[in-house]
Amino acid sequence: VKPPTVIGQFHTLFFGSVRMFFLGVLGFAVYGNEALHFSCDPDKREINLFCYNQFRPITPQVFWALQLVIVLLPGAIFHLYAACKSINQECILQKPMYTVIYILSVLLRISLEVVAFWLQIHLFGFQVKPVYLCDAESLGKKINVIKCMVPEHFEKTIFLIAMYTFTVITIILCVAEIFEIIFR
Repeated sequence: VKPPTVIGQFHTLFFGSVRMFFLGVLGFAVYGNEALHFSCDPDKREINLFCYNQFRPITPQVFWALQLVIVLLPGAIFHLYAACKSINQECILQKPMYTVIYILSVLLRISLEVVAFWLQIHLFGFQVKPVYLCDAESLGKKINVIKCMVPEHFEKTIFLIAMYTFTVITIILCVAEIFEIIFR
């Protein structure tokens, strides 16, 4: 079952293809070896690992992969429901019950994107700075704050902005899809 609207079909193409390609290919190129190249003043492995884990509680690739799966889930569940009920594409927008269920799945998709957007801002910010100040007090070291160098910070900032842009475009497409359904 294809999405019942033109915008929904474009969203599936945009979201499913472009965003996944961007994350899979370019995300790995930009973030792939980040932990290996993250270096702190006293170049000791345990301090580097401690500070890197403080800098990145979750890697961006893992976060964005989870975001993709979670945001695709409402649409997948609706399409599974439609397939089990043998609902064809035309019936979705002709029967009010199916239309309401479809709109609810799109609203859930919007909600999940907004939550992911907020989490992404909270976890990664809008800019990756070249230097990260690590609070190493819990390590029991003489120096409480350790200066760490973040590799390819400018590339990572551009990638963050691109991922924010994808999220905003997806939210706009979902809102436009609801308007397309309501005003058809």
